[in-house]
Amino acid sequence: MNRKFGSDGRVAAAVALALAICAGTAFAGPLERAQAKRIHDRLAGVPATEATLDQMETLIGQNRAADAARIAMQSRTFYTTTLKNWVTPWTNRDQTVFAPLNDYTATVIGMIRDDVDFRQVLSGDILYVGGSGLPAYSPANNDLYQQMEDQDVDLSSTSVLVASTQSGHTGVPAPATAGVLTTRAAAQAFFIAGTNRAQFRFTMINHMCKDMEQVHDVNLPPDRIRQDVSRSPGGDSRLFLNGCIGCHSGMDPLAQAFAYYNYNETTGRIEYTDGQVQPKYLINMDNFKPGYVTKNDGWDNYWRQGANTVLDWSSSLPGSGSGAKSMGAELANSGQFARCAVEKVFKTVCLHPPVNQTDRTKVNDIVNVFRNGGYRMKDVFAETAAYCKGN
Repeated sequence: MNRKFGSDGRVAAAVALALAICAGTAFAGPLERAQAKRIHDRLAGVPATEATLDQMETLIGQNRAADAARIAMQSRTFYTTTLKNWVTPWTNRDQTVFAPLNDYTATVIGMIRDDVDFRQVLSGDILYVGGSGLPAYSPANNDLYQQMEDQDVDLSSTSVLVASTQSGHTGVPAPATAGVLTTRAAAQAFFIAGTNRAQFRFTMINHMCKDMEQVHDVNLPPDRIRQDVSRSPGGDSRLFLNGCIGCHSGMDPLAQAFAYYNYNETTGRIEYTDGQVQPKYLINMDNFKPGYVTKNDGWDNYWRQGANTVLDWSSSLPGSGSGAKSMGAELANSGQFARCAVEKVFKTVCLHPPVNQTDRTKVNDIVNVFRNGGYRMKDVFAETAAYCKGN
């Protein structure tokens, strides 16, 4: 018996395997190593150290790939590169990644780093500024964030990128703050001139993954469409009834939440005129005099009826209110907001959108993790990276 065991190493190997299984330990190998590299490359954008790969490989071997992904997210480049490139297109009309760091981008990065409930991105009195050794935040320029980028500061550090409030820095009162919507960068891009509809449209694109054509519904009442929208463009009322009404009937009642906001090109600052409707809401009144005249910042969500009920509006909210903060909360508490965030991460980490039923099922699972776990974006990145580790 002893001679047989000594001549056949397979018995010893079997015993070792049994002991490892009993101890709850899994073996990792070349496959897990490759998956660890893939996760780290996609989340951090740089090669991992051997020590980091060892940790991640072990966790993957234990069927804890999401925990391995969280190790990759400890890299400073997850914040300075991956997240910056992910968020930056949201901050400008060209939707380009080639834009400087600004208070919108920095605030989203800080919220993700600190596991802030991501719904606050559209309603919170929140702003991330620079720490000691950096210039003070200015509501009139982007110098602070430009310097942070020029110096390649470590945005993963809580002493470098510091949580603060908009009401303490921008002059906008706390009840009028609405997350990134009332940052200087968003104001400069979307509150400038125009009619403030741009702010609403790009919020839908960036945070609901829907442009206006995708929420088009000609069956809603047109009673809140402003005077500047012609009811007979080019002399043909059919263009309005079959086209314009489909966007404006839902957009205008919601965009009324921004009635007191403007970006002043001269001062370089966001302006908030409490109780006073900005003149831009009353321009071109002769286009259709019987049209709606904006008298305050009261808003209503007409999309709670009709085709856009599929956006999954929260039953715990009334669907109407005053100002950008409550309107932002209306959007952020919808099912579509959570789904949009997950799908954006999926495309970034997996390098493709959901393309089959397996992908779509996983997206649904991650949406549930996101909504039931406190709306932490790092959970979304971790769960997505774990899913895509093999491809």
